[in-house]
Amino acid sequence: MTKIEDKTAVGAVKDILLSNPDGLHEVIRAVMQEVLEAEMDEALGAAKGERTPERLGYRSGHYGRTLMTRVGKLELRVPQDRSGHFSTELFERYQRSERALVATLYVQGVSTRKVKAITEELCGHSFSASSISAINKRLDESLKAFACRPLQEPFPYLILDARYEKVREAGVVRSQAVLIAVGIDWDGRRQILSVEMAGRESRSAWKDFLLGLKARGLKGIEFVVSDDHAGLVAAIGEVIPEAAWQRCYVHFLRNALDHLPRKHGDDCLQELRWIYDRRDIDEAKADLAAWLGKWSGKYPRLTGWVEEAIEQTFTFFRLPRTHHKHLKSTNMLERLNEEIRRRTYVVRIFPNTDSCLRLVRALAVETQNWMEANRYINMDDLREHKKLALRNAA
Repeated sequence: MTKIEDKTAVGAVKDILLSNPDGLHEVIRAVMQEVLEAEMDEALGAAKGERTPERLGYRSGHYGRTLMTRVGKLELRVPQDRSGHFSTELFERYQRSERALVATLYVQGVSTRKVKAITEELCGHSFSASSISAINKRLDESLKAFACRPLQEPFPYLILDARYEKVREAGVVRSQAVLIAVGIDWDGRRQILSVEMAGRESRSAWKDFLLGLKARGLKGIEFVVSDDHAGLVAAIGEVIPEAAWQRCYVHFLRNALDHLPRKHGDDCLQELRWIYDRRDIDEAKADLAAWLGKWSGKYPRLTGWVEEAIEQTFTFFRLPRTHHKHLKSTNMLERLNEEIRRRTYVVRIFPNTDSCLRLVRALAVETQNWMEANRYINMDDLREHKKLALRNAA
């Protein structure tokens, strides 16, 4: 019987996809609607119309709710119970970031009409002005708990990066640095360890940021990836001297453009880029020597700079080969930065530092959900790599 029902369901899905240009949208809407109904069944202890002594309550119709997804707006009907106790978890993922955005818009002084239009477009529903105070209080409490949570497990890998947002202070708009740290634990999962605001990327700002992480229990760092900002590099050496430092090779290649004439061929940098795909440090150095010999006559300024600085970008070769592509740059933070950029673009200029930090931390919490759900790398490779290194040393 179950197999027949499954085939029927599959056939229905195929019919929707083949006959309707918006078939995928409709399938996802139908699935999410079923999730809502199943949540209500579980909460009441009985299906709709089912008579059972274990029943905990009764349904009381539905209310409309629009949810923004990657396939567009989904118009859903959220079930209600008579006691008003039912609460779905389906929208939880979107609540923190959308509340932070709404709170920011109101604090910024955007008109109620514009806020309503923006929130309906981005979030699928609007918030009344009377809700903002309560939203801020609940949101700030949860974000503070996230930002101050103890770090109990060791993180062998640490990735550091910063981006800038426009913030108004005393009537003047300035760029404020958003400092971000992501760690990879021994299970191979990523965690956003900290998100903080700083006036600029100074040595003292990064030092305070790293000391804050240590105060929360950060330990076991063996390898750090970042760009070559002088203040950041100095802070790493002072606070985490035991860790090896990898200069992000993507930033390095961008910096190389400063040492080339405006009109230059692409082959030179492309061949430099290929060096980072080599299996080990010996192959990389052999290719580097060939590259220097080929291009030093045409681009002496570039080759001189590369020869002096490139060793900082080769640290990742000491890691297992399967980890190279993940730890030779800070690119793993790109998805988080893209999401921050997409949301903060709506605000453009934040009315104060607190509002900026609120939104960015809310996005960090949202991103953390999918980060933790997936193992990023196999840390058994690092364990075996370290054992082999110990045997060779002995």
